[in-house]
Amino acid sequence: MNNLYGVIKGPCLTEKGDQLQENYGTVVVKVDTKANKKEIKEAVEQFFNVKVSNVRTVNVHGKQKRVGRNIGRTSDWKKAYITLSEGKINFLEDL
Repeated sequence: MNNLYGVIKGPCLTEKGDQLQENYGTVVVKVDTKANKKEIKEAVEQFFNVKVSNVRTVNVHGKQKRVGRNIGRTSDWKKAYITLSEGKINFLEDL
């Protein structure tokens, strides 16, 4: 991707993400589906001024939804598990 501002979509605030952050220093964020691990690492280091040691990505498939007799589907999205070696990210204060 040409623009690092479009890589990170937002935080993925879940109970699992909170436990990972407290116990292992791993942060979970929603990212662009076309972003690779190198771009995600550069974007996080630039925006939050932290040192990233590892990035793992997961493609999440959209769920099938139904309203009455109409069946639709939510969009597919991608999330990244980012392990920090230095620094800390607090989404409630940093954003």
